[in-house]
Amino acid sequence: MEFETVIYHKKDQVAVITLNRPSVLNAMNKQLWLDLRNALHEAAMDDDVRAVVLTGQGRAFSTGADLKDSRDRTIHQYRDYLNHLQETSRLIIRFEKPTIAAVNGYALGSGYELALACDLRIAGEGTRFGSPEAKVSSSVTGGALRLLPLLVGPGKAKELFFTSGMIDGREALRIGLVNQVVADDCLMEAAMDMARKIVPNSAFSIRLIKKGIDMAPEVSLDALMNYEIEACLATVSSPERQKALEDFQTRKVKTE
Repeated sequence: MEFETVIYHKKDQVAVITLNRPSVLNAMNKQLWLDLRNALHEAAMDDDVRAVVLTGQGRAFSTGADLKDSRDRTIHQYRDYLNHLQETSRLIIRFEKPTIAAVNGYALGSGYELALACDLRIAGEGTRFGSPEAKVSSSVTGGALRLLPLLVGPGKAKELFFTSGMIDGREALRIGLVNQVVADDCLMEAAMDMARKIVPNSAFSIRLIKKGIDMAPEVSLDALMNYEIEACLATVSSPERQKALEDFQTRKVKTE
């Protein structure tokens, strides 16, 4: 499938989706959200894809909403745009396959929120994260009002939102916003290395574990532990489980 504002390619069972509006630092417009959603659907439907990496073309991951594009919108048109944004963000948050944001350059506003929606985040040292919404009389989207406090705590999240300040990759790592920070020119290599560690593992197990982690803040401990029982029973009776045990036994015999 060809896209207007993203590049989609597959390598080593990893789908790489690159935001591709470099002339405007990958600022988000309605077409980009639509293309991103369609690219994610393509990755979801491809059984050979075991993980997804999101990144940005050029000097930025994304600088957030394209303010030039939005300047003359009516309230009705703005609601339509926000609905597309939120629908795509929900898709990423609930995506059954692991998602990794390889965050390069600027990640601001809804670009920052797009990175938050992914399961894992790897940042270049020169990355700049920020939420400028309060500076331009806007508000936060993409589920970030929940996602950021879960990562850094409510106090730090409020500080970042209220001040509209920017932080670099090292500070993002220190506060738990990202999983890893690397030299800027090693970013995609690090993201692909992370994805390759995921690919050989059971897609079924990862899907159930991810679902449990995501539901944990919303349900009681008893409900979560009941889910754990059912998830474990589902995995141990799966064909993948039997093959994994056979492979383990074969490796054990060879080492004895």
